[in-house]
Amino acid sequence: MAKLDGVSLNQWIGSAVAQKIGAVETAAEFLRLPAAGASGDRLSEFLGRAQDREPDPGDELPPEWR
Repeated sequence: MAKLDGVSLNQWIGSAVAQKIGAVETAAEFLRLPAAGASGDRLSEFLGRAQDREPDPGDELPPEWR
């Protein structure tokens, strides 16, 4: 792959590591932001607004989860 990119193996590995670190940091930040200010009370309020009805066909919980 390094040869196809026209760079040394060390440069290619360094670039791959930097890209991976960037992806992991971006994912961590993305997952942290939506949780800011979350609370169990707000979750209960949200779930309390859900309609009480049977799931659509195919959306049922597996028997072992009930």
